Amino acid sequence: MSSYLSLKGINKSYGDFVALDDVNLEIKKGEFVTFLGPSGSGKTTTLMIIAGFEKATRGEVEIEGLSLAGLDPQDRNIGIVFQNYALFPHKSAVENVYFPLQMRKVKRKEGMRRAEEMLELVGLKGFSHRHPKELSGGQQQRVALARALVFGPDLLLLDEPLGALDKNLREQMQIEIKRIQKKLGVTTIFVTHDQTEAMSMSDRIVIFSQGSIQQADAPLEIYHRPKTQFVADFIGESNLLAGKVVDAASGILSSPVLGDCTYSGDHQPAVENGQDVTIVLRPENLTISRDPIEGRMNGRMKIETIVNYGDNALVIGLSGGVPIRVRVLGADVVILSEGDECCFSWDEDAIFLVAE
Repeated sequence: MSSYLSLKGINKSYGDFVALDDVNLEIKKGEFVTFLGPSGSGKTTTLMIIAGFEKATRGEVEIEGLSLAGLDPQDRNIGIVFQNYALFPHKSAVENVYFPLQMRKVKRKEGMRRAEEMLELVGLKGFSHRHPKELSGGQQQRVALARALVFGPDLLLLDEPLGALDKNLREQMQIEIKRIQKKLGVTTIFVTHDQTEAMSMSDRIVIFSQGSIQQADAPLEIYHRPKTQFVADFIGESNLLAGKVVDAASGILSSPVLGDCTYSGDHQPAVENGQDVTIVLRPENLTISRDPIEGRMNGRMKIETIVNYGDNALVIGLSGGVPIRVRVLGADVVILSEGDECCFSWDEDAIFLVAE
């Protein structure tokens, strides 16, 4: 499938401050892509340049090979949903949804019919004549989504639209947005700083840091095979440990914390003997026990803290002065207490190397 949206060498500067530094990205038609990163990383600036509200200092935005340069936001046929929804308070839900069609000179009877259909698609059948103040936050968000979709946009941009919702409603809306996007097949870019949203909704995640793209991959690829230490640290929980490759061909490395151990060569970055690397060990891939477990690699640690979440627990200990985090089922943690000495173990498939 060929590229639909292309970002080519996008740079953005504000005086001496570089907000975006050579951002390049290809997005396929119908993809749901999430821009993820900490505050100030460049994800929203990139979205605003695509929408036309910001102008790139240098670079091109293209849809199906056609440049958007010189087009005002209203001429780009892009649907946008912001965190504050920006609904007209004096207009009913159906009038809010009809508004972009009205701006496009669609006759009122046809436009209102399409607006009603879109409200039904987002689950608001029967709410047409309510005003924003009569709707809950989640319902207002659905109206904003319907308004952004009713004119058949080439692209849908969602700028942290779930940030104002409570946890349960946010999870419900994640499912709804993905359902609607798949049904319509609209190419979508979703901006968030919430990892859970990004992991659960996206076909691909684009991770930003300091104005640059760190990695653009499928969610599980990013989680299990981060390409930089920033990505490994930013996505999920990780034990990031110093290591040195002893024998790249045989998959042997040494670590001050793990000692000499082996790792699987599958999907690892290219490394050389003697090269310094960062070892990524996810907490859920470690096991704790009183004694070493035969057939696995083992280390020792002293338990400092146990955080119990009910169905699981996070055990944090020290091994050679280095923090080690292990996530276990809640029932398994009863055998250990804070202050205990114990073993943590792993197998070679649990290790992933980052070589920067």
